[in-house]
Amino acid sequence: MRPVDASGRVVVVTGGGRGIGASLCRAFARAGAAAVVVADVDEVRAHAVAEEVGGTAVAVDVTREADVHDLIRQTVDARGAIDIYCSNAGIAFGGGPEASDEAWQTSWDVHVMAHVYAARAVLPMMLERGEGCIVGTVSAAGLLNHVAAAPYAVTKAAALSFLEWLAISYGARGVRVSALCPQGVRTPMLAQAGDGDFLDAGALEPDQVATCVIDALRGDQFLILPHPEVHEYFVRRATDHDRWLRGMQRLRRQVMER
Repeated sequence: MRPVDASGRVVVVTGGGRGIGASLCRAFARAGAAAVVVADVDEVRAHAVAEEVGGTAVAVDVTREADVHDLIRQTVDARGAIDIYCSNAGIAFGGGPEASDEAWQTSWDVHVMAHVYAARAVLPMMLERGEGCIVGTVSAAGLLNHVAAAPYAVTKAAALSFLEWLAISYGARGVRVSALCPQGVRTPMLAQAGDGDFLDAGALEPDQVATCVIDALRGDQFLILPHPEVHEYFVRRATDHDRWLRGMQRLRRQVMER
């Protein structure tokens, strides 16, 4: 996998107005990016981060393909190319099958279709140049499931599968694809999810996660795992799936009893 240096690059970050996205914008700016485009559905937050990093703010709803296409077209018109596209926007809905259809559909649109829309628009130009980088923010839940949030876990798993497919299909043609899979991160989303007791103990700051991304892009891994224990859990799941399921059942009981 081709190493990526952010210096002198044009970077787009969706969901860039807060949380991991805002920290990614700051990290790429510190790493010497030529331009950082802060894309967010919240235009006020996008402008605040863009002003901080000397970037450009764009109001984007990533569940609308036309918005994603316009974001990419405007960036290419202004900057000539997109070198690194961070498809980072996310949303948290808990519950299981009883969660509303809206929760399931919105999770699908934000966590899966936003990546699809981005790939449709940005891949042709990256393939033509023979280089480019797509970073999708997934979650440890995409690898390990989630004991309290089926809409989140299921759509994150689908996102991971799609990013793997992109890497399989286009990695040999110069397009670097990586999946960011953190566990707990101290963002508004973690607080909103209501599972802070479950994930807060080992939670990282968003800036720590962003630094891991910059470092990982200089290496050659598809999976970016800011929490090292996630790799250990993933190996356990692969080597003894039934035992892992029993462990997750115990964890769910503990979480639900709190």
